[in-house]
Amino acid sequence: MNASLHPRGSPRLRRQAVTDTPRYATAPGHVRAVAFPHVLVLINYRTGSVQCLLPKSAAHWHEAARSGRLTAMPRLLAAHLLHIGALYPTPAPVPWAAPVSALAPAASWGSAEHPAGLAKATGRFSTAAATALVATSFIQRAGPRARAMNRLVSALRTSAAFARRPASLAEAADAVLAIRRTAWHAPVRTACLEESAAAAFLLATRRLSIVWCHGIAADPVRLHAWVQTVDGDTVAEPPSTLAYTPALTIGARHQHHP
Repeated sequence: MNASLHPRGSPRLRRQAVTDTPRYATAPGHVRAVAFPHVLVLINYRTGSVQCLLPKSAAHWHEAARSGRLTAMPRLLAAHLLHIGALYPTPAPVPWAAPVSALAPAASWGSAEHPAGLAKATGRFSTAAATALVATSFIQRAGPRARAMNRLVSALRTSAAFARRPASLAEAADAVLAIRRTAWHAPVRTACLEESAAAAFLLATRRLSIVWCHGIAADPVRLHAWVQTVDGDTVAEPPSTLAYTPALTIGARHQHHP
């Protein structure tokens, strides 16, 4: 994870900031911003990278978002954000959306635990779940590693289009637990990102819709992916998942708006 208040950057970046930083810019749609009182987190869903801006730099982001003008922030900060793809230059001012606001949790002083999933699920091995996990792994590895998140997000959007009926909480939970049971036998990494995506793919093969969520929580800053029903119920998740603010959701919600 990259974190910065006023990035010092390389000598080349400093020279670029002085000589050719554009006047106008905007944030691309694949970059989502979530604002906590103490940090602004930028998630790039094309590259999978995360950037944290501390309050002073976050204030510059807010101001530039309202105006579309890079003159609203220090040149070095602007050059850094352009360099990492959080912004791109435009010929005229193009204001962008304000960050999603999130409430910071109470200070835990290091004593709080935040489980992001359930313990090992028991039950029979599922061939269908294994196929969904293999498909997820293939999507992540079928191209440049830097674009793995972009490929996964695109596949999730495509699969969501095939859903015809909202999955019940029981149907969604059966799929998630089948994925988790089978993932214990997988020879590759299967964390929350892979498990939630595979569950969405498994349900899509049954033409059942859910909402895939990717979100962020603070204290410390951490990411999590999960699924929930169309009605907003989290599926096979501990209460700590409620601490996460969704930055990106894919699924049934957008199907109601042709």
